[in-house]
Amino acid sequence: MSTVAQQLRQAREARNLSLAEVADFLKVRTDHLRALEEGDFGVFAAPVYIRGFVRTYARMLRLDVPQTIAALAAELALTEKFSEPPPLTPHTRGPLDFVTLQLSKLNWRIAAITIGVMLLLALLVPALLANRRPQRAADPLAGLKPGLYQPVRSGGDTLPVPPPAARR
Repeated sequence: MSTVAQQLRQAREARNLSLAEVADFLKVRTDHLRALEEGDFGVFAAPVYIRGFVRTYARMLRLDVPQTIAALAAELALTEKFSEPPPLTPHTRGPLDFVTLQLSKLNWRIAAITIGVMLLLALLVPALLANRRPQRAADPLAGLKPGLYQPVRSGGDTLPVPPPAARR
């Protein structure tokens, strides 16, 4: 069975296309296409670039893309450089990284509106509940004893009240 590089070259030559024509059509550098057709994957920094270029190249040449990508994955697994994906971070993630990631996913406009509504409810509900309690119609004079009128005996600030016999 032929390699992916040979399949790409044979399909291009069968369509009578030059590398320059394919490079112009795909907007890919000619040296990258040449490296793909020669099977020189060391030119590329990561396997994601190789897969992407091969996918678009195979699609343009009307090859079976899933079969071509599967064959490419088998070939890349045999190379030392691209046998497994490189780690993205040198250390494992901790709880702070998880919280930071989740906070970065938040839509802050919606979160601010939600927090504002929750604060408003937290203030309004107790106020409404306090006003809903039935107010007792308490008699303000309920605890007082009956009172008697006692005239003030002051030094001339008020007029004297005449005795009852003189009022007739």
